[in-house]
Amino acid sequence: MNDFLTSRRRWLKATALGALPALALPTPAAPTPVAPTPVAPTPVAPTPVAPDASERLLPSSNDLPRDLAAALARKEPLVVLATLRGCPYCKIAREHYLLPLQRAGAFVTQIHFLSDGLLRDWSGTPVAHGALVRQLGIEVAPTVLFYGPGHKEVAERLAGSYIPDFYGAYLDQRMEQARAALRRG
Repeated sequence: MNDFLTSRRRWLKATALGALPALALPTPAAPTPVAPTPVAPTPVAPTPVAPDASERLLPSSNDLPRDLAAALARKEPLVVLATLRGCPYCKIAREHYLLPLQRAGAFVTQIHFLSDGLLRDWSGTPVAHGALVRQLGIEVAPTVLFYGPGHKEVAERLAGSYIPDFYGAYLDQRMEQARAALRRG
């Protein structure tokens, strides 16, 4: 084994030394000074991120009091997803957990972090989605909120994406808390 390592070292050394002339690069000439020409900065508009298909399948709220009334008429809490367009974790939460929850009968809607689209807040005042997200103190996307009578949060918020293996369990737990709060009145 020692002979093998010694011969391998010799081979590597010879190969490396043989490659040195090929790696020798010519020395660049000294740069000629050139006066910079002023260039006006080109304004760049932010590229809007198009909504993905699942964003269109889950309705965006434009009237929270109306959405809450519709949810309570079904004897369900209002589930609100605070989402960020283009957020991969929001997409997973929406497609794998909230759309199936909606299909099972829950009333699920979404509000958007950066949207300037208007909706009616709890007092009936028109406000931008993004402003409402800030007003509610939501800092992480996705965040799922659960509302009951009197627009009170009836379960702990589900903020962030958590570990995918447990997200469904956490969501089920929050839904059970919210439904139990509705039953208690």
